[in-house]
Amino acid sequence: MSTPGAALLDRPSVSGGGKGLAMQLILAVVSGGYAVGAALNWGSEEVAEIMGDFGLSAAGLLAAVSCYTYARTIDSRERPAWLLFAFSSLMGACGNAVWGWYEVVLGQDVPKPSLADFAFLCFAPPAIVGLLVLAKRPVTRAGWVCLGLDSWLIGGSLLTLSWSLALAHAARTAQSGAPGSVPRAALSLAYPLLDIALVSMVLVLHFRRSETNRSAVNTAIAALALTVLSDALFTSPLLSAEYQSGQLLDAGWFAGSLLLAYAPWGARRIQQGPVPPGHPRRDRPHSRPITGSLPALTPYLAAAVCTLGILYNVVDGRKVDRMVVFTGCTVVLALVIRQGIMLLDNIALTQELAQKENHFRSLVQGSSDVIMIAAPTGTLRYVSPAAAGVYGREAEELVGTELATLIHPDDLGRVVHEVRRFLAAPPTEEPTTRIECRFKSGGGEWLNVESTVNRHQGGLILNSRDVTERVRLQAQLQHSAEHDPLTDLPNRALFTRRVRQALTGRRAGDHSSAVLFIDLDGFKAVNDTIGHQAGDELLIEAARRLQDSVRAGDTAARLGGDEFAALILGDGSRDRSAREYQVREIADRLRNRLSQPYRIGGSEVRVAASIGVAFADPGITPSDLMRNADLAMYRAKAGGKDRVETYAPQMQAEVARKAELAGRLRTALHEGEFALLHQPVVSLATGEIAAVAAQARWRSAQGILFTPAEFLRVAEYSEGAAGGGSGAGPDASRTAELGRWLLEEAVEQAADRQRAGHDVPVAVRMTAQRLLDSAMPLGTVEALLTRHGLPSGALVLELAVSDPRVPFDDLERRLAALHRLGVGIALDGFGSGYAAISALRRLPVDMLKLDRGLVEGVVESARLHKITAGLLRIANDLGMRSVADGVDLPEQVAALRAMGCTHGQGMAFSGPLDEYRLRRALVRGTFPVPGGAAQPALAGGSSGGSMVIRRGSHNETPVPPT
Repeated sequence: MSTPGAALLDRPSVSGGGKGLAMQLILAVVSGGYAVGAALNWGSEEVAEIMGDFGLSAAGLLAAVSCYTYARTIDSRERPAWLLFAFSSLMGACGNAVWGWYEVVLGQDVPKPSLADFAFLCFAPPAIVGLLVLAKRPVTRAGWVCLGLDSWLIGGSLLTLSWSLALAHAARTAQSGAPGSVPRAALSLAYPLLDIALVSMVLVLHFRRSETNRSAVNTAIAALALTVLSDALFTSPLLSAEYQSGQLLDAGWFAGSLLLAYAPWGARRIQQGPVPPGHPRRDRPHSRPITGSLPALTPYLAAAVCTLGILYNVVDGRKVDRMVVFTGCTVVLALVIRQGIMLLDNIALTQELAQKENHFRSLVQGSSDVIMIAAPTGTLRYVSPAAAGVYGREAEELVGTELATLIHPDDLGRVVHEVRRFLAAPPTEEPTTRIECRFKSGGGEWLNVESTVNRHQGGLILNSRDVTERVRLQAQLQHSAEHDPLTDLPNRALFTRRVRQALTGRRAGDHSSAVLFIDLDGFKAVNDTIGHQAGDELLIEAARRLQDSVRAGDTAARLGGDEFAALILGDGSRDRSAREYQVREIADRLRNRLSQPYRIGGSEVRVAASIGVAFADPGITPSDLMRNADLAMYRAKAGGKDRVETYAPQMQAEVARKAELAGRLRTALHEGEFALLHQPVVSLATGEIAAVAAQARWRSAQGILFTPAEFLRVAEYSEGAAGGGSGAGPDASRTAELGRWLLEEAVEQAADRQRAGHDVPVAVRMTAQRLLDSAMPLGTVEALLTRHGLPSGALVLELAVSDPRVPFDDLERRLAALHRLGVGIALDGFGSGYAAISALRRLPVDMLKLDRGLVEGVVESARLHKITAGLLRIANDLGMRSVADGVDLPEQVAALRAMGCTHGQGMAFSGPLDEYRLRRALVRGTFPVPGGAAQPALAGGSSGGSMVIRRGSHNETPVPPT
């Protein structure tokens, strides 16, 4: 509960306390006024009689109504007691009313005995029973016996004293035989005897009262005690003969009645129950030892009073009355019996205490935890035997030792602060506390100890256990959660936290810190060629080199796979160029160190390192800083690998532009904005169209078809014009979908042309990775041929094998199955691929397609001329057709034909054509073959005649919207 809530809970108590004080003041004023009036005899005898009789009767009636009303409002075991108090007060009111009837109304003396005496005699018994109801009931028979004995001890002693002082005279008067003496004597004896019984109950119950509604009960007992005291004074020989109504003695009865009327309402009642959270409990202060011992002294005080009664008769020279002797003997007998019961109880308690002590000693000595008791000075006064097994030190050796000398100096300040705070806190709010520290063992090492601390006579009780293994396990789990299991370098989570710490706290103003992202180029080839175990060994060695290359305060981490990172903390330098030079030097040293050969399994393995560097600019977040370093690392890989790139803001802008264009690409694919064009493949000898190569174009809103070089690069599409990459890259699913669309459209349109009489094969470019990709089922090509009825030999797959990770066994089986169906296989990019020779040796290839890089320089470069001529000789020797890609100039046509190249594709003959212009070209059937500087017959959508020669086959091709 909040502080305002606690204060709100306190307000009713303050208000109730104010009302109670006001009622007490009113009670004191009224009682004092009555006493002053009685002392002054009320000014006249008549007024004195009225106030002495009917005033007391009104006060008694008020007490009766108050107790009765209160009893009706409560629902507990106290209700009968307050009803009895109400009846007792009513009897007192009736007695005073009868007394006033005789004195005031009738004007005559009150006869003895009378109805008033009967009412007064009925006052004490209900009050006595009510006190018994309020008393705390004994739980055993011995308790009930002791309650009765205590009552008789008090009552008997008072009876002895009263008999010696006054009651003996009344008894002798009764024995004189005078007329009316017996009733008067009996009446004079009944009042004090009942008062003695009431006083006995008041004294006994003062020490046995219930805890419930304590204030009201105390006030009621005080009211009855004041009434009994007034009765005792009235029955004494000194006042009984001279008493008249309205005298000062009546003030005692009047105050007692008002006090009983006030008891259930004016006194503040303490509610027992749970204290609301956050509200401090106001516990009753513990009783002093002398107050707690008064009940035990009660029997001896009673015996002393009885002895005084007997001594009074002896010292006065009187004959000892038999009543006094008899009562004294019964009091002594009750005292002996009570002491006997107490002795038996003490013996039983002593045995029970010894049994419990043995029980707890066994628990302490047999416990695996160490229990220690420290004095307020910090000195150990007791240590359990478990210390030998836990701390390696005997308990006797630790006793007398200062606790502070056993705690690790680094933990001592924290422990002292916690102990002082605990001792200053209220015990009801914080009964225990828990402390963890390092404790010195007998062998000299420090043990992690967890202790539960309790208060004990100003000192402390410590229940301690060794948690060293738990702390070590927690540290190990924490280390495992924050470190890479293979290299033991910090993982991404810990690295991110270190970066955050470098950007905040006392380093918040230091913008010279830098993050390095490192990627091992060629690591996947190591896994694929010599196995993952060798790859793990390489990563471990790379991590060791990285850790050795950074400074002591820097952090090297493994983010996953072959990606590492390093946090280079700033030195507070404000010279940005000098700091960039220093970090760049560190990055170059890391790159050189990581690129050195690795000895793995007896063989030498080489990988390179691409590193991206990003600096902590003002206001940058940890995620943005790491993203910048990642972008710089990918720029280093895209720029040729084995290099270092520093982040620049335009990198992020380029990423945003590519993301936007990639989104447009996905939208275009779903909304059918792609168009399929075909570029003729022409025989260099006759000019006839031997095949058409399918290419995808993206139609813009202005009717312009963008080339694959413009949109496939955005999606990291690895197949250039034909599509169908290996699935690598951030948008691999889209490139795969585009590749499937290209294949299906090409087969469908080829089937339409076949039915129209144009039996020209269609060539579709596809990578080996795409052909073996799980996203493309094995029966896709066969299903397309069957569904569209494309005849054998009408489909040519231009296969690009540029990745050394391609499994040639699977690829060979897949191509053999397609070759049996009549699907032609062309080896695309021949002369630049990684595995061209292996592909020629193992794959069922029908055609070689020269890479356009060889064709572009075949006229100008003698070296390229020789290389191209050699490759064409290989094709001719193997009996394969050859196709030159990117034949854009007449000189290239002449040179390639002279070298033995059979077919060509490029702007020297035609650019990519839509379906309408393609069919027109197929109807014509041939293109003029340049013999010198002749221009191509048809290019890029011209209607015929002379053509403008365009370099390259990736220019925009304006066509009317279809």
